[in-house]
Amino acid sequence: MILSAVITEAEEGGYVSYNPETGTTSQGETLDEAVENLREATELFLEEFPVNFTKPSLITSFELSNA
Repeated sequence: MILSAVITEAEEGGYVSYNPETGTTSQGETLDEAVENLREATELFLEEFPVNFTKPSLITSFELSNA
């Protein structure tokens, strides 16, 4: 199963990771740690709340003009 990870830098240092398909979040000091911690959190979530993903999510970005 391939899921998405959105990673942002945390204000206090390190990274925050988010899985939009399940809503799980985690964090880590490095990118690798943030993704690994998110993987663990998502696996635990799916053990309790099984979900059948039939299609991968579409991830895109958009730009806002400065107001």
